[in-house]
Amino acid sequence: MENVDVLRHFNEPAMSLSGKSVFITGGTGSFGTSFVRRLLVHDTPQRIVVFSRDEQKQETLERDLRKSFPQNANRMRYFIGDVRDTDRLDLAMRGIDYVIHAAALKIIPTAEYNPFECIQTNVHGAENVVKAALRNNVSKVLALSTDKAANPINLYGASKLAADKIMVAANNLSGDTGTSFAVVRYGNVIGSRGSVVPLFRRMVSEGAKTLPITDPRMTRFWITLDQGVSFVLSSLSLMQGGEIFIPKIPSMKITDIAKAVAPNLPVEVVGIRPGEKLHEVMINEDDARATLDLPDRYVIAPPIPGWEAHHLTKAGGKPVPEGFRYASDSNDEWMDADGMNALMATKPA
Repeated sequence: MENVDVLRHFNEPAMSLSGKSVFITGGTGSFGTSFVRRLLVHDTPQRIVVFSRDEQKQETLERDLRKSFPQNANRMRYFIGDVRDTDRLDLAMRGIDYVIHAAALKIIPTAEYNPFECIQTNVHGAENVVKAALRNNVSKVLALSTDKAANPINLYGASKLAADKIMVAANNLSGDTGTSFAVVRYGNVIGSRGSVVPLFRRMVSEGAKTLPITDPRMTRFWITLDQGVSFVLSSLSLMQGGEIFIPKIPSMKITDIAKAVAPNLPVEVVGIRPGEKLHEVMINEDDARATLDLPDRYVIAPPIPGWEAHHLTKAGGKPVPEGFRYASDSNDEWMDADGMNALMATKPA
C-alpha cells in the first residue's frame, strides 16, 4: 500500500461542450453547483438547465452565479421540477444535448425509514430520466451513482444499484435515437453536505469534547467535489454507452479523518448504524470479470450484445486479474490526515 498524490486530477475531457445544451437533475446540490460553476469557468455551453425541486436553493444559486458570472447569466435556466414527474422532465429536456443525472435521496437512515419515497426518487426517477431523454433525442446521459450500490446492504445502495441497472439497460432501448447512457460510481465526497467532514467541523466549532466514530476499523474511499466534476466530465467524453466508470481514489481510516479535522480531540466509539458498512466496495469479484483497468479509473463493461471496448482499450484499458476486488480496506492507495488536510485546502479548478 502507498500514500498517494491526493491532488491528482483526472484526464480533462477531449470533447467540448461549447454551443451545447446541458441539463443537470439535482442541480442545486453540492455536486450540481460545482458542476455548473466548472462549466461557466472553463467552457461556453449554449444553455445550462438546473433542474431541482427546491426553489430557495435555486434562487440562492441564481443570485450567486449572477454575481460571479454576470456575463453568463443568459446561459442559465432554472426549472422547478421533480424526477418523479415524467411530464415535467419531458418539457424541461427539449433541445438538450447532454444530461447529468445527480438527483437522489442519499441519507441512509432516511431511506430506511421512508422506503417508498426512496424508491420513487432513486428508481422510478431514473426510469423517468431515461424515458424523457429517449423522447427528446438527447445525445448522452451520465448518471451519478455511489460505492454503496456495489454489494448493497441498505435500501439506498439497493435503489442506486437498481438505478445503475436501468441506465445500463437503457442502451438497449435507444434504437435509432442514438441516445447513450452510462454511470459514474465513486466514494464519499469531501465537502458535500452529507459528508462526515462538515459534521466534525460543526461539532468542533460548537465546542465538542469528543468526535463520534462508528468503528475504529472503518475505512472509506474519498474524493473532492472538484475531482468528482473532473471525473464526470472526462467520463462523459469517454463513454460510448453502458459503462460504469469508477475513479482510482485513496482510502482513509475513519480515525484519520477525525485526526485531520481535530487532531487534539479524542474519539468516542458509538457503534455502526443500521445499514452502514465497515468497508466500502466499488467493484466486487463478480463485476471484475467485466472490468477494465485504465490509468486513472476502472470501467465495468456492460452486458450489451455487440458492445465493443475499442474506445477503452485505445485509452489503455486492460482486463483486471481474476478475483479482483476494489474495496476501501484492500485499496493500494491510502491517504493520511496530512493528505486529507491538503485536499480540504484545495481550491476548485
